[in-house]
Amino acid sequence: MILIARLTVQELVRRRVVWVLAALTIVSVLLVAFGLSRLVELAREDGVPELQIRVGVSQVLIMIAFMFSFVLAMTAAFVGAPAVGGDLESGVALAILARPLRRADLLLGRWLGSAVVVVLYAAASGLLAIAVAVVISGFGPPQPLVAVAFLAGEALVLLTLTLALGSVLPTIAAGAIAVVGFGLGWMAGVLGGVASALGVDALRSVAEFSRWVLPTDGLWRGVIYGLEPPLVVMIAAGEAGDLAEANPFYATEPPPLVFIVWSVLWVALVLGAATWWFERRDL
Repeated sequence: MILIARLTVQELVRRRVVWVLAALTIVSVLLVAFGLSRLVELAREDGVPELQIRVGVSQVLIMIAFMFSFVLAMTAAFVGAPAVGGDLESGVALAILARPLRRADLLLGRWLGSAVVVVLYAAASGLLAIAVAVVISGFGPPQPLVAVAFLAGEALVLLTLTLALGSVLPTIAAGAIAVVGFGLGWMAGVLGGVASALGVDALRSVAEFSRWVLPTDGLWRGVIYGLEPPLVVMIAAGEAGDLAEANPFYATEPPPLVFIVWSVLWVALVLGAATWWFERRDL
């Protein structure tokens, strides 16, 4: 399994996936640096109080994290879907599995190598963007490591789902289903927040159930919690009350521990189900 994981990382490097991700990260961070520098510079020239600038910077970081979540979803789809599915479609799996190699080792090795690349990409990009924001504005999120950890968790969940689907379905279909599922999960979370603010318990229960089916939206709430200053939470809670829950970029608390544990268990269960099916699939 470790050998397959190492070969997977080497393959992603050879196919220039890693270099493309690095280039996109650099370009994204440069754009963030330019936008934030102009925002902070013009705000200070207009005499905007530093407290308001800090709040503004935090909201920009949350929006950047939101956009980056979709980038991570696409990255997980492009990396995870062909990890096993590509081997099956090209016939490479037949040559590899002719050797004394278990199918479970192939699938789990592919997952491990892909997970290393995707998680490192999420962590490096997230920390770099936060560091740039701190250098430019002098302000940083209250818990940057928490935000980056949840962001990497989102990527890992999507990668696991895509790789599992890729072992059953065609590569393109697996990637498309995973990305659409990510979007639908986020929309369900938004509807759940609106339902909670309006007191519609039935819709809120459905949205909450969807978070347990696909944990990405619940993990996204952890990203917001790590980036949002306590001042924003207090102001929103004081002025908007329950209506603040309708804001998809607002979180008063991180996901509960039981949800975090479930997210880890979810990854293990999906991998286990994919391994069970792959072991019994007729190649």
